[in-house]
Amino acid sequence: MPPESSSNQTDQMLIQRLNEGDGTAFDILYFRYKDWVMRLAWRFTGHEEDALDVLQETFSYFAKKFPGFRLSAALTTFLYPAVRNLSIAARRKRQKSAGIESDPEFFESPSPTSRLPHELDTVFAALSSAHREILLMRFVDDMTQPEIAEALSLPLGTVKSRLHHAIQAARQLPNIEEILSDGAH
Repeated sequence: MPPESSSNQTDQMLIQRLNEGDGTAFDILYFRYKDWVMRLAWRFTGHEEDALDVLQETFSYFAKKFPGFRLSAALTTFLYPAVRNLSIAARRKRQKSAGIESDPEFFESPSPTSRLPHELDTVFAALSSAHREILLMRFVDDMTQPEIAEALSLPLGTVKSRLHHAIQAARQLPNIEEILSDGAH
């Protein structure tokens, strides 16, 4: 159960407390972001146990940044690359142990998630990995374009261009209006 004071302190305030040695601030941040990290890890790995491992490894990585960590963007912007890279490693490890050849395309972006309605899952599967990742980050993870740029280490113009092209590509898919109107009901 998250500590009582979790709702009235900003991430920046909690980071400051952590830098000063207050471990309860870490608990607050953990409870604030664990579901987001878990959803993202699930999307990348497609496996619940791997996603749980990624959750643990992500917060272990985060804890090692203290003292001295400076938050210059949203915490999700900082966490996204860690979750992505740890998920890729977990997925590769699982595939290697199962004797499955790795698909490099998969590792460039999240796979469609079975937690989306089937029709939207189909839309995401039809897009390129770069387009899929940008759309998921923007509309599922609710990240701003500057946050996406920082999380992916891309220029803002590249993010804007990819997002524009991803939306255009999605609009060109057959039956897209039907899919989106059915999802709205």
